[in-house]
Amino acid sequence: MLKRIITSIFALCVLVPILLLSHTWVFPIAISVVSVMCLFEMFRCMGYHKKFALTLPAYAISALLPVFQRIFENGAKVIALSAVCAVAYLVYAFALVIWSHGRFTYNDMASSVLTSLYIVFAMNMILYIRDFGNNGHIIYLLIFIGAWITDIFAYFTGVFFGKHKLIEDVSPKKTIEGSIGGTVFCALSFVATGIIADMFFGCNANLIFLGCSGVFISFIAQIGDLIMSVIKRHYGIKDYGKIFPGHGGMLDRFDSILAVSVGVAAMCMISFVINIPIL
Repeated sequence: MLKRIITSIFALCVLVPILLLSHTWVFPIAISVVSVMCLFEMFRCMGYHKKFALTLPAYAISALLPVFQRIFENGAKVIALSAVCAVAYLVYAFALVIWSHGRFTYNDMASSVLTSLYIVFAMNMILYIRDFGNNGHIIYLLIFIGAWITDIFAYFTGVFFGKHKLIEDVSPKKTIEGSIGGTVFCALSFVATGIIADMFFGCNANLIFLGCSGVFISFIAQIGDLIMSVIKRHYGIKDYGKIFPGHGGMLDRFDSILAVSVGVAAMCMISFVINIPIL
């Protein structure tokens, strides 16, 4: 546990300055780097890391898309670019299967495209919410708050109170009590974020909506964690990497964030549709 705590403190010392500089080019470059690292870990897990004809387009999209997102000042253009990149990569992968004479199978194409698009566009959703959302410079922080508060308190609640397994065949250590603890504290952290935003940034937070969103986002965070656990168990590995001692690889730390970024985007859309402000 000591190793996990030391690694977490070090990671925060790196993350906090990046978040404080989210208005600069530091942030999209960081998104690019993390996205590429996550892709490499996933491709290595699946055994595709040396199949460059299949993986290089995904690396290129993951590295360049955040840069173009920051350059564009119109969210619609970013959505259009993302859609073109996704379809182009899919068509390329199909063509690779057709003309590779058996070197690349349909399963290779399907698994690599599915996982890479999930990783790339979920990571870019963080930047999209930051740059184009109403009060996005604050709301995007809910992605990290929701994912990591859920993870931290689910872990400690599970350690001290966990008795009933959540989904043992997917993640043996997770418990129902831990899941509930993570959900409760995530909701409280969202409400606390709203209060702080009101006090220091002149926002008009809807605390009820934030509390309910915290429950929803915690559920999504746990689904994101379990998604990556399913993949790890399928390929017979314990961790995606060793870059974070006691925590594993980049994907092991960003598994929940990938799903939560999509969840927070959905939260923003719901807020827009029902005309209720988040902050």
